[in-house]
Amino acid sequence: MESKRQQKFAGVIQKDLAEIFQREGLNFLPNIMVTITKVRVSPDLAIARVYLSFFNSTNNSLSLNTIKSHSNEIRYKLGNRIKDQVRIVPHLEFFLDDTSEYVEKMDKLFEKIGKEPRQADESGQDD
Repeated sequence: MESKRQQKFAGVIQKDLAEIFQREGLNFLPNIMVTITKVRVSPDLAIARVYLSFFNSTNNSLSLNTIKSHSNEIRYKLGNRIKDQVRIVPHLEFFLDDTSEYVEKMDKLFEKIGKEPRQADESGQDD
C-alpha cells in the first residue's frame, strides 16, 4: 500500500515526465507518442518505476529499450524540474504497460465467444 507521500511524489514525477516526453520525446522516438500510464515510487522515494505505453510504434520492446538507453538523460531533465522539491532525484526504471493489449485480446475473446452458437439444453426437456 502506497503512502500519501509516495502517491503525491509519483504524481509529480508522472506530470513532469509527461511534459519531458511531450517536448523532447521525438528526439528519442521519432513519430511515436509516449504515454506515462503509471508511476510507482519506493517507500524511500529513491526508485521510480515508470510504466509506458507507445502509440504508433511497430515494436514496443525496441521503443522501451530506446527509452531505457536514454534514462540518464531523462533523469537529468527530470532533476532540473524537481530539484527544488526533493532531496534526491529518483532512479528511473521503465516498464512496458501492456494493459491496452490485454484489453484488446480479451475483447476479441469475448467477441469470439459471442459469435459461437448456443448449445441446446442437454436434458432435452421442454418446459
